[in-house]
Amino acid sequence: MYEFDVQDMTCGGCAASVTRAVQRIDAGAKVDVDLAAKKVKVTSGRTLDEVRAAIADAGFPVTGAR
Repeated sequence: MYEFDVQDMTCGGCAASVTRAVQRIDAGAKVDVDLAAKKVKVTSGRTLDEVRAAIADAGFPVTGAR
């Protein structure tokens, strides 16, 4: 599981956009968005860098990843 800090998420629409972006590159990915903490947890077969890039390409820069 990867955890990303995504400070630009402000609403449910943002969370949905991030989820869709990850699921575009891995349809089976599990995405858990915590808007209050501005964190996204992803379980995916794709690499950390691939998932980070998908989130950033959707317009949500990742400020930290683990």
